[in-house]
Formats: sequence, structure tokens, C-alpha cells
Amino acid sequence: MTFRTILVEKKTGHAIVTLHRPGEMNALSCEMRMELEDCFNRLEEDHEVRVIILTGGDYVFSAGMDLKEMTVISDAEIRDYFLCITRYLKKIYGCRKPVIAAVGGIALGGGFNLATVCDLIIASESAIFGHPELKFGINPLFNPLRQIIGLSKAKEITMLGEPIGAREALRIGLVNKVVPPEKLMAEAESMAQELAKRSPEAIEAVKRISAIAPCLDKDSALDFEMNMETLLFSRTERKEYMAEFMRALKNRKKQ
Repeated sequence: MTFRTILVEKKTGHAIVTLHRPGEMNALSCEMRMELEDCFNRLEEDHEVRVIILTGGDYVFSAGMDLKEMTVISDAEIRDYFLCITRYLKKIYGCRKPVIAAVGGIALGGGFNLATVCDLIIASESAIFGHPELKFGINPLFNPLRQIIGLSKAKEITMLGEPIGAREALRIGLVNKVVPPEKLMAEAESMAQELAKRSPEAIEAVKRISAIAPCLDKDSALDFEMNMETLLFSRTERKEYMAEFMRALKNRKKQ
């Protein structure tokens, strides 16, 4: 896959998608958003790819939306502009495969949004997250952030717009791990390799449960999860995984 604003590298079991507008600090232009949507469509259908890592490189994730584009949008173009943003975010948010954001440096505004629609976030110690949108009179993307860190903290972050360092992001549950900058991609790839060993159907089920169960009452959520487990348990693949686990356990006891 060849694109103008992103780089794609396929490895065994996973793919790395790198935002690549270094001169613009990976600002999310219309072209980049369309290329990300196209790229994720293709990777989702690629059976060799089980996990997707999304990164901006070692020094910047994304400075946010491309302000040069935003300042010249005519009133007639506003609706289409935001529909384009909605489409690409939905594609990543709803991806059937696990998506890991590897965040080095700043992730501001639209870049912050992009990280929060991924399943897991690994941040380098240099990472800085922030929502400055209210300073420009527009609202940040609220709900994905709320789902990660809760209502009260999400309100604080979006309303005040104060930058958040990597350690604070870890403390409030925004990110899953914080690592030195030089270990960012190694850690992301290690996690991707572990996820790639898991059943793709079971991973997809966890993603669906995490999206739907919080919206249901307690009984309905439990029914939904048990229905998913019934479907997965009836698969031949489940028997193979369990047999392999039992063999490994037996061999361990012999040692």
C-alpha cells in the first residue's frame, strides 16, 4: 500500500501505520484522513494482519487538525468537512481488529481524538495530550475520552484544555503503559505480537462487548456476554486452544 501522507509496514501478524507529514507535525489534513480510512479498510480485510499499530513516530503523534485547511472552509463545505472526520474516526473506532496507538510527543486536539478511538494506548515519557479546542470556540470529541477515564475527569480535560503529561495520563487510566522514547515502538510491537496470538474472533468479541455492554442494564449486559461466550465456545478453534493449553500445562508439570 502506497500513500502520500501515511506509511504502512506489514510485519508478521501486525501492521504499523505511521502518520507522515513531518513538516506539519502530522496535522490531520483531509487527504490524511481519507488515506487512513482507506488504509484501515484494507488492513481490516487482510487476513495476514491481526493487529494494527498507529503511530506518528518517535517525536510527535499529531498536532491535531490541519488549521490551514480549517481556516479556509466555506460555510457550504462545513457539513462535508465534518462528515469526512466522522467517517475516518468511525473506521478506526469500529475496526474489528485491535488497534494500538503508540504516542510519542504531542497528541493535541484531533490527534488526541485519534488516540482515544484506538483500543490501547502506549505513550513515551515525552508524550503530551491536550484538548485546546474550547479556546477556538469549538468542542473536542468527548465520548471516547469519557469511556476511557470517566465523566468527571473527561469534563475537566476538555473544558480546561490543560496539557497532560505521560505519567499523569497513566495515573488517570488514559494510557495503558508509559515507556522511554527509545522503547516506544518495541513495546507496541511486543504487545501486538501477543495480541496476534489470540483468537481473532475472541478479540473481536471483547471489542463488541466493551462497546455495547456499558450501554445495557446489568441483566441485559450479562445476557449479552453469555451469548457471545456461547458462540465462541461452540467453535472448533476453542477446542484447539484449550487442548494446546492443557498440553503446555502438562509439560510444565513434568519439568
